[in-house]
Amino acid sequence: MATMPPHRHARSQPPVRPVGARRVVHRLLTLVAAVAVGAGLVAAPAHAAPSVDEIEAQIDKQWEQLEPTIEGYNKVRAQLKVNKKKSADLQKKMAPLELESALAMNRVGDLASRYYMRGPSQEVGALLVDAKPGTLAEQLTILDRLAAQQRKQVAGILAIRDKYNREKQKLDALIATQVKQEAELRAKKKQIDAEIKRLTASLPKTTVKVAGCPTINGVVSSAAQTAIRVACQQVGDPYVWGATGPNSFDCSGLTQYAYKAAGIYLTHFTGAQWNEGRAVSRSDARPGDLVFFYSDLHHVGLYLGNGLMVHAPRTGKPVQVTQVNYMPVAGYRRVT
Repeated sequence: MATMPPHRHARSQPPVRPVGARRVVHRLLTLVAAVAVGAGLVAAPAHAAPSVDEIEAQIDKQWEQLEPTIEGYNKVRAQLKVNKKKSADLQKKMAPLELESALAMNRVGDLASRYYMRGPSQEVGALLVDAKPGTLAEQLTILDRLAAQQRKQVAGILAIRDKYNREKQKLDALIATQVKQEAELRAKKKQIDAEIKRLTASLPKTTVKVAGCPTINGVVSSAAQTAIRVACQQVGDPYVWGATGPNSFDCSGLTQYAYKAAGIYLTHFTGAQWNEGRAVSRSDARPGDLVFFYSDLHHVGLYLGNGLMVHAPRTGKPVQVTQVNYMPVAGYRRVT
């Protein structure tokens, strides 16, 4: 059997060493990431919306600026009122002085006119015995003598008038400055008010914020939001037995009035309102629920969350926010 000579055997090739799979994947990921960044496909990290507490803190900060602005505005307005009255009083004092000085000047003018038209009277002639008549200087000298008293009177009047004028000019300059300050403070107040309004509007839709009540979060039902808002707006109104608003309330009258604004009509009686709602446990109670007290259900309030309620307590105590636990709780009912 013939065999191939040794030099004719095929020369074996060295084995190809494969690139590691991990290195390939890493390069591919790097390439894809670079392309995505270049194309703007990688979104910047989204900033979380500010929390209710953060928004409240910003509102508080704006209020810290607003209150001094309001007080500064009040101060300038008070000063302005006083100074405007002073200016008006000075103007009244100046009016008769203006008239008196004008009349005195007229008398001096009349004297000069008579002397020019008719010539000197006998009394004037006596004064001219030793003078050279016909010269303007002599005539003016005699006129000056005759008008001395009138001139003195006019000078006195004008001096007083000028004094009042100077005082009024100072006051008017001060008033102009204060008017400018008032306008600047009003503009600053308007700007801060707008920022507070913007921040308040940025609160979540489930947040209810009303003066007189704490800020309430997580109010899902729109009817409950309305009821809470309306009830809180009544804080400070007097308790009157049998009253259902709009300016005074008893306990069930307040809850009826609050939910009526939301289109839910409750009977003006605690026992009926208990039956008009469905039972919820204390742990499941949420803002807007009705909370009843005592075994006979003779008192009711509107729950605000965090152990608080708004209610009409009794005669002598107006609508107010208080702790739920200060009376024995009979149960919670939901009417929304």
